[in-house]
Amino acid sequence: MSVTTLHHHHARPALRSPGRVTAPASRVQLVAPDLRIVDSPVASVLRVACVEGPISRDSAARTTGLSIATVNRQVSALLGVGLLRERADLTASGAIGRPRVPFEVNHEPFSTIGIHIGAVVTGITVSDLRGRILGAVEIPTPGGSPDAALASVTRSAGAFAGRWHRRTPLWVGVAIGGRVDTANGTVDHPRLGWENGRVAGIIGGGLGLPISVSGHVEAMAASELLLAPRLSDTAAAQSTSGTSLYFYARETAGMALTIDGRVHTPASGPGSIAHLPTGSSALCGCGNRGCLEASVSDRAVVAAAVDRKIIASVARGATDVAASVARGATNVAAPQLHPSIAAVYQAAQGGSEAARELLVERARILGRTVALLRDMFNPDRVVLGGQAFTAYPAGIPHVGEAFTAHSTLARRDIRVTGFGDRVQEYAATVVSLSSLYSDPLASMRRAAA
Repeated sequence: MSVTTLHHHHARPALRSPGRVTAPASRVQLVAPDLRIVDSPVASVLRVACVEGPISRDSAARTTGLSIATVNRQVSALLGVGLLRERADLTASGAIGRPRVPFEVNHEPFSTIGIHIGAVVTGITVSDLRGRILGAVEIPTPGGSPDAALASVTRSAGAFAGRWHRRTPLWVGVAIGGRVDTANGTVDHPRLGWENGRVAGIIGGGLGLPISVSGHVEAMAASELLLAPRLSDTAAAQSTSGTSLYFYARETAGMALTIDGRVHTPASGPGSIAHLPTGSSALCGCGNRGCLEASVSDRAVVAAAVDRKIIASVARGATDVAASVARGATNVAAPQLHPSIAAVYQAAQGGSEAARELLVERARILGRTVALLRDMFNPDRVVLGGQAFTAYPAGIPHVGEAFTAHSTLARRDIRVTGFGDRVQEYAATVVSLSSLYSDPLASMRRAAA
């Protein structure tokens, strides 16, 4: 696990009250996210407690393949740092001895903070140690310099997390697009105009917590791997063996590969599929026509809808909210979907044939692109995520038809994520939990420090 100490001179809040700023801190604990299933004994015992707890030591040994003695040692260590608790009230009648006492994750005293910074909307979540989201809020992504925008996000996150004042926050995880340097916690994000944005230094320092920063599509793939067995559609839960292709589309488009229980994270940052040719006539900011992101992103669909007079103009309202957040407001409500794209969906659902044709056109481009990537990598499974798929379910059959028509390989497992419109929330959550899941004892020591 890569751990970096960053020197930081911003004020930070106390660990138990992330909404209150106290004395300045001199360093930030940055830990690169570990987006994989770790098979060490202690990680395996914590994972089985997350997935199946309350569970007896005997059952945990059978599930993990560890010996009873090894399970007992790991349970004792995890009890010692507070990550597990015993449930004597659930002990089977007539059972004798402590090994018969079931154990589970000690989820009530702790929380983690997840932040997904999107091109338009930033989501903030507070979760328990099982990966269950206790609460979530969205704010418009602040404009301005990276430092100012990140400071604004930090204030909002601290105020929101402070509502759970009886829980101790252990970690903060940030999922974001652009080119992410997980070792330094910095981000280059052309869409936001950020260069070397100090995500870890400002957010980790501001909240006074250890922090991990990840590319958002890689984090979404990790949520399928680490959280889906208990939070998504269990029947469709992703296997941990073989390869999976995760394809995402909303305001941006991206993909990630999972190989044998580990999300592939290139050392130089994720690649980009934003400029894959699609054959559309949409003009991209790079000067070419038909680039993927310029053809299927929410803003591209909105622009086309305005051009075709499907909607009168881009819906307004988010600007005023963004201004409030920039002034320091932290309890500003924001819509679940960007209002302008919601107007296109509403027009299609209300019977507008032009709106329906526009969304079907996007669905077909998405299907062709997924087919191209599937044939290129030949994964065992394909998972589709993002509101370009989930916010307009009527488009899914057209995605499937285009995929089938353009893929040359035999059809295997292709499905839409079970997380629905909450993929960004779970992506941020899994980044906030990845270090605790992969190295729980060391992570608890860092959180306590």
